[in-house]
Amino acid sequence: MLQNIATPTRPFHRLTEMVLHFTPNWFATSMGTGILSVALGQFHDLPLIFTAGELLFTVNIVLFATLVCLYAAKWVFHPRIALSLFDHPVLSMFLGTIPMALATLINGLLIYGPAQIGEMQTAEIALTLWMVDAVLAVLVGLAVPFFMFTRQVHAMSEMSAVWLLPIVAAEVAAASAGLLIPHMADAAVKLDLLMAALVLWACSVPLALSILVILFLRMVLHKLPPAAMAATSWLALGPIGTGALGLALVAVNGPAALAANGLAVYAPAIGGAALLGALLLWGYGAWWLMAALLITLRQMRRGLPFNLGWWAYTFPLGVFALATMKIGTLVPVALFHEAGVIMIITLTLVWCVVCVRTLTGVIFGQLFNDPCVSAVRDLGSARAARETPMCDRT
Repeated sequence: MLQNIATPTRPFHRLTEMVLHFTPNWFATSMGTGILSVALGQFHDLPLIFTAGELLFTVNIVLFATLVCLYAAKWVFHPRIALSLFDHPVLSMFLGTIPMALATLINGLLIYGPAQIGEMQTAEIALTLWMVDAVLAVLVGLAVPFFMFTRQVHAMSEMSAVWLLPIVAAEVAAASAGLLIPHMADAAVKLDLLMAALVLWACSVPLALSILVILFLRMVLHKLPPAAMAATSWLALGPIGTGALGLALVAVNGPAALAANGLAVYAPAIGGAALLGALLLWGYGAWWLMAALLITLRQMRRGLPFNLGWWAYTFPLGVFALATMKIGTLVPVALFHEAGVIMIITLTLVWCVVCVRTLTGVIFGQLFNDPCVSAVRDLGSARAARETPMCDRT
């Protein structure tokens, strides 16, 4: 089943076929592109790199809008097939990529928006988009696990890190809330965002860490996933890196928000605890980073067929790089800044490779394949056969 999802069997060239076979894992392309634009935006003192990030941010706006239109069209013209996604044990997990892709646009807007449309306008648009993102993240984080409990069929041997995707969306929204805090003029809004960031973080990170325990056990008992799912080993880095980044942002922006609301007495404790938590998560992430590298090298010996799953190499690495650089601004240890730069360079190279392969697949129509289409059609054929009188069948 996993191989069928990753490797399409025939090309689709018409727009109608693209809509029919569109699946939410395409939003991972926006996640990967968005995180690279945010990463390049950290280099304000290097105009060429910063401009490249701004250009990439603009591209990602168009990309995200296109993906939204395609998915909306699928719900309009093929609602039955779109609804069947909730029964699929793998594709349904990618619903989490939608709010996470939106979060990268919000974060990029906070970097590049003030110079283009002004600080106040940027803050208003970003806050509105963030509220939409937070609601989507919470809905996906509750709905998809509920379907896992009630409608889907899962097995330990087929479990993979894609289980993390609907869960991690909330902590990505939490990190965006932490970025929004200094852009708000109203002290009450600053405090609201700080509290929302902490609650969203708590709704995601502990559960994601528990899933990583299960993932570790699954790999011990059933070894590495199939080659087509090899890239998912990097997804484990996502919740750890995002969780560390969220706490680092609380350590940076939280004390001022507390002080502005007469809660300065709590600022040192919360800021210090957040920094400690970020450092501990970063260390945990370093282990998963090295494990992902080893797994990738092992899988490369077997051959890695290209599929949309390769975008899993981008966002987790990017968010861990951002967390590394943010921690580097809090503690005077050169290792963090240098390691963050190396990871961003690596991210750029990986993004270029995956982007070129994806564009090639789009041109030849080789990446559009929704297994729910054939499943719904087979179900309809079986139902029609049951309802047809025996004399009509003969």
